[in-house]
Amino acid sequence: MRSTLTLCALLASAGIASAQSGEVTRHPIPDSDFPILQAVEVPPGATLVYLSGTVPQVADETAEDGSPERWGDTTTQTETTLASIDAKLESLDLDMGDVIKMQVYLVAPEGAEGMDFSGFMDGYTQYFGTEEQPNLPTRSVFEVAGLANPSWLVEIEVVAVRSE
Repeated sequence: MRSTLTLCALLASAGIASAQSGEVTRHPIPDSDFPILQAVEVPPGATLVYLSGTVPQVADETAEDGSPERWGDTTTQTETTLASIDAKLESLDLDMGDVIKMQVYLVAPEGAEGMDFSGFMDGYTQYFGTEEQPNLPTRSVFEVAGLANPSWLVEIEVVAVRSE
């Protein structure tokens, strides 16, 4: 019993020391290489920055207005959406490595039985868990019936942290 209490006290003090260090603590999923985190701890004094939902950018200017080709497939829409998020973060003196939470809304492509999660992951892994940008966020992915534009397949919200 005494050793258990000692261990708990040591773990608690380590957590307090980590939180007081002013660094974000990222907890990977144990025994997994899936590119998201299990949890993130944000230290006191850090500022959370919430970005509104960001949607795809036009991928093919030559495609007809309102056509799915104008926006691209799920992978392309994920790439253009994350590029837009990257630019928004940069304008706030942040970058993708500062993202700690992501909520993703995916629509099934026309004729598909469900969302294209694989296509989303193809775009996502270009921005997260790379050698250049190894930080991962916590993340949820939801399939939704539709978005504001019927040709959009992707909308992403993120929370970033600005540490002092």
